[in-house]
Amino acid sequence: MKNNFTKQSIAAIQNFRVAIIIFSVFVTGTAFAQTTTAIGTAKVWGTVDGIAIEGVVQGPSAQVSDLQIACVFEYTEGDIFNSPPALPPALNGLVHLDQDMKGLITEIRKSGKFLGHANETILISPPKGTIGGKRLLLIGLGDRNKFTPELMIGVGSIAMREALKLGVNNFSFASDLKDAGIDSPTALVAGNVVKGIFEAYRTQTWLKEKNMATFKPVAKVILLAGPAFFTTAGEGIQEAIAAIKN
Repeated sequence: MKNNFTKQSIAAIQNFRVAIIIFSVFVTGTAFAQTTTAIGTAKVWGTVDGIAIEGVVQGPSAQVSDLQIACVFEYTEGDIFNSPPALPPALNGLVHLDQDMKGLITEIRKSGKFLGHANETILISPPKGTIGGKRLLLIGLGDRNKFTPELMIGVGSIAMREALKLGVNNFSFASDLKDAGIDSPTALVAGNVVKGIFEAYRTQTWLKEKNMATFKPVAKVILLAGPAFFTTAGEGIQEAIAAIKN
């Protein structure tokens, strides 16, 4: 009798555990589906000084634009591929960019031709059809262990200044922090990029009014985000837009 009770108890406990696991998977999957945004989703978060700020769920390799900007840290062996902390390859925009560029991103970093020091830049002209952007600008983020969200204000300023030098109608920007495995505050980072972009734009506009600068106005800035970060990034972008307008 005791043995039968024990066997029945064990079976009941095992069934209960299976039920809990199934329930957990179901709930987690539902929550994940609710907090992610479909690839290709686009939304104009606002307009500042006649420039539309659009958010798009897309990787830097696929986004069509006059200029694609991507950010990278100083190189460490396999840094964009090792998951974790980097995002899995299927969700990793830097991996896709490197693959579509035939490994050039890794080669140029690993060889020391582009060190990725903070605010360092290099402009690349990919063969037509290689990636969605007509040109590719890499901006360095420095040592990954010393990263702070405030760095992205300066990076945003560099992005706009380089875009104005090139005379592009639009540019897309990917911070690539999550791809690189950096646990950064998404909303703050996105907002800081926007702040930097318009600090630079308004400075150049001020110089232009004094006849000390000439440039073709940018019509649109496209800020890229992964499926899991689109909504949060949008919140930060909208807060930055409101602050800039006040």
